Amino acid sequence: MATAQGVRPPLVAPEVEGAAPERRREMQEQRLRRLVDRLLAAGGVQGRRLRDCGVERGDDVSLDQLHRLPLLAKEDFWESYPFGLRSAAAEDVVCVHGSSGTAGRQTLVAYTAHDVDVWAHVMARALGGAGVTRRSFVHCSYGYGMFTGGLGVHHGATRLGATVLPASSGATDRQLRLLLDLRPDVLCCTPSYAIYLGEAFASTGITAEQLSLRVGVFGAEPWTEEMRQGVERLLGLRAMNIYGLTEVIGPGVACESLDSGGLLNIAEDHFYPEVVGPDGQPLADGQPGELVFTTLTKTGTPLLRYRTGDVAALHGPAPGSARTLRRMSRVLGRTDDMLVIRGVNVFPSEVEAVLLADPRVAPHYLIVEDRRDRSRPELRIAVEPRDPQGDSEALERDLTAALHARLGLGCIVRVLPPDHIPRAETGKARRLVRWDYGVVPLPGLE
Repeated sequence: MATAQGVRPPLVAPEVEGAAPERRREMQEQRLRRLVDRLLAAGGVQGRRLRDCGVERGDDVSLDQLHRLPLLAKEDFWESYPFGLRSAAAEDVVCVHGSSGTAGRQTLVAYTAHDVDVWAHVMARALGGAGVTRRSFVHCSYGYGMFTGGLGVHHGATRLGATVLPASSGATDRQLRLLLDLRPDVLCCTPSYAIYLGEAFASTGITAEQLSLRVGVFGAEPWTEEMRQGVERLLGLRAMNIYGLTEVIGPGVACESLDSGGLLNIAEDHFYPEVVGPDGQPLADGQPGELVFTTLTKTGTPLLRYRTGDVAALHGPAPGSARTLRRMSRVLGRTDDMLVIRGVNVFPSEVEAVLLADPRVAPHYLIVEDRRDRSRPELRIAVEPRDPQGDSEALERDLTAALHARLGLGCIVRVLPPDHIPRAETGKARRLVRWDYGVVPLPGLE
């Protein structure tokens, strides 16, 4: 497994990342009040909701009372499509990013030049904390376009002064050649694509020791500690976790640093975090719930208490770190991905943790919510073995037992032949599908 050896010390922006928490809180409160004034002046959905709960100016709100203000959700973007939540004038918008939601419904977010500047700033901080410097060569395999991943890394790397290769996603043969020829020290992509690249190298006989990579910054999809270990083993680098979403700013909302103890530092001078339960009430640090962010400094599409749908927990600053920022856990799942199988709540990340903890399992799997029999839904799991000559029946039995012990639920596990489960060469890996009448997600799962 890769260690911090050979990785340069993390960069710190002491005036913001190392500020005293009480001083930062004063700044957050000032920015919150200016945000509320902007929303009230713009009118629209958020301004009307604020007035409905008695807020007439920014001075009427405080961080202590933030939980009493209305929440915003992705449905508000859909109902206000295309730009009903925009607060800036149209002539101040310099770019639009977006993502597709349920059933392909678009979520469009307008960015001003100020927003892009904030984005570059927080991404530069994130990359610096992961050990990237102006001497680094960054191979960026996130997609470029309306998806924010590629351009977010690009903005941050160039702001930091590093060299960036905008490889984008796909064309894996070309990416392998560039990784060998240009010898970058930093790789940025989804964790599932990092696995794909590592396996592609291994299939040609190239080992991790022959690569120049030392740090990887991976995100855009939930991934577990077990997958981190797999990426590090395949590519010989230190794998770091980054978090973001288009609605808030893209990547750079939070990022793991070399001194953050495995959690992600939140850029909380720009994005104020909360975690709430199903009833919308705030939860204490350490308790997992739905992440909610308030964009304290955005001007194009500022958001007050936006429900992300991502499940995580908040924590205080890392002991002994120069950073005094609050931290978040890795994303444990999504509220809309939580399965209820015969009364048991299951997150896909829990399944992944069990599967990848077994060294006989390759890092490719598919979770199938089988609803063909509505009276008795089943959870079916497809995996591939590392050793095609291994005992598949024994592996199925052992994984079934391990999943039952972790989830308290009986699952149907099937070991499929190598390369049977679809790979994610572009975009995010699809790990969860639903099996209903007349739909066969993958042969061999019966």
